[in-house]
Amino acid sequence: MMQQMRENTKWIMLVTALAFVALMVFEWGMDMSGGSAAQFTGGELGSVNGEAITYQEFSQVYRTLYEQRQQERESPVTTAENREIEDEAWNQLIMDRLIRQELRRRGIRVTDEEIRQAARYAPPPEFYQYEMFQTDGQFDLTKYHQFLGSPAADADLLRDLESYYRRVLPRTKLFQQVGAAVVVTDGELWRLYRERNETATVRYVGIDPRQVVSDAEITVADREIAGYYSGNRQNFERPARAEVRVVSIDKAPTAADTAATLERARAVRQEILGGADFGEVAGRESADEGSAPQGGALGTVRRTAQMEQPFEDAVWRAPIGEVTEPVQTRFGYHLIRVDRRTEEEAEVSHILIPVERTLESEDGMLARVDSLESMVERMSLEAAAEAIGASVRTTELNRVLPTLPGVGSVSEGADWVFDERPAPGEVSAVFENDRRFYVLELVEREEARTLTLEEATPSIRTILMNQKKRERARDIGRQVVDQLRGGARLDAAAQAAGLTVREAGPFTRLDFVPGIGSANAAIGASFGLEVGETSGLIETTDAFYVVEVRGRTEADRAAWESQKAGQRQQVAAALQNQRLTLFVEALRKQADIDDERDRVLRAPAAAAI
Repeated sequence: MMQQMRENTKWIMLVTALAFVALMVFEWGMDMSGGSAAQFTGGELGSVNGEAITYQEFSQVYRTLYEQRQQERESPVTTAENREIEDEAWNQLIMDRLIRQELRRRGIRVTDEEIRQAARYAPPPEFYQYEMFQTDGQFDLTKYHQFLGSPAADADLLRDLESYYRRVLPRTKLFQQVGAAVVVTDGELWRLYRERNETATVRYVGIDPRQVVSDAEITVADREIAGYYSGNRQNFERPARAEVRVVSIDKAPTAADTAATLERARAVRQEILGGADFGEVAGRESADEGSAPQGGALGTVRRTAQMEQPFEDAVWRAPIGEVTEPVQTRFGYHLIRVDRRTEEEAEVSHILIPVERTLESEDGMLARVDSLESMVERMSLEAAAEAIGASVRTTELNRVLPTLPGVGSVSEGADWVFDERPAPGEVSAVFENDRRFYVLELVEREEARTLTLEEATPSIRTILMNQKKRERARDIGRQVVDQLRGGARLDAAAQAAGLTVREAGPFTRLDFVPGIGSANAAIGASFGLEVGETSGLIETTDAFYVVEVRGRTEADRAAWESQKAGQRQQVAAALQNQRLTLFVEALRKQADIDDERDRVLRAPAAAAI
């Protein structure tokens, strides 16, 4: 028995690596061909270290990603998102080539026996979610083995499994080689544990330059401004910008859509009250992809700030076993049923009905978009906007950060303004992002340039004023420290400088502490000083501090020992993943990548216009 367990241990340990690599199959490359790219026909989009990437390969990956993106949403994929999908498909194919080349370089292969053992002890990750392989909600390896020996595991399925392992196992071996040297010492584990569990309580004096020094106390001379400008001209380079006029149409559901969704939620509730099974209705109606297949079951939830307040209020107020009236959160309307509840936790199921546009509302919105697109071709932007009940706003568009207030990302519009270079007064086609449809009219465009001294003066004056305030604040802090060194107590020293002593804690090294901040020198001093000890002047990015440690709760070493093994696995996995990321980045950086997408994909489209 023990000998068999020892023989199987390495395969059981593969589960974590296999799961990781299976998730990386897309990112590292689909390896769809199972061999070289030579078997594909069609034009080449480029190459990686001389190995071609064909149009057909690209199309297959692109279609998969496109369908995934479309399944995640109701609205069509926008042109800007389509370009993102193209880039993602291209990057996946690059990584596929690089990883396959590295596998060949290292001579990494798998044997039939390795495939058989991996298939028995490390099933594909999605198998863990199948109910047929679960007992009491947990994956049952015995049921999986019974399935492999049953008629249900036909020849086609076994061939698919073999193909899966021939693709994933070599990458798993590469992953193990790359991360093999990761060593996590007890000292490092103890340090990480202490960061999360040791706490400090302090009294402190905070000296914020913006609060302790007024603008009236600071003088900035013109020669100082000129000197700063001369020495920092690169900081005043201004990217290309344009003044545009914009008309947009919101994609968000209307008030009428919200009312229609509420009525639908009420109708679903009435169906359940009329005798319909809650779980069956949840599977059919709920938009929560995580709980709908489980009959709406969320499992055990605890009182937590992570739940939206209306949902949490309903969970702890609803009569046990009854379906609540629709409860609205930012996700939509919830029908909630609580089956068990204590003071701190509850067994909860819900049905989520999101607020979405009705078909009539969607048609009306698209009709407005079509009207806007048609009208801007034959009338002014103002007249077209007035005709559809929209407003025209004038705003600035930046080439580096192409967003507009109230519209969001306008990368397509920015391409039109800065790359296609329309003349002032020209109006764009209708573009869209995930929030809105929009049309732009160019008012004026300005090329990238460096601000003049006159233009830069206001911002330079602010910079120099803040620097001088900081110096004044530092002097005030030094006075406080001098008082303490002379024997004064913290309260007296603070009062003499017109400052206030505040308290904070208990907090850990990783917490954000109101009034102090996070991960700065003041937090470090709170754990570096002895209880009762007072610091010198501590400088952070925003302010100065003097800290007096009042209390400390040490981390429990026995508790750390009891969880050390699991912690070691988590930390090692994180370090291995980090090393793997750096490894694939290095492969790409060193690779000779030829990208001909613009020539192959864009040129035919441009020629057809």
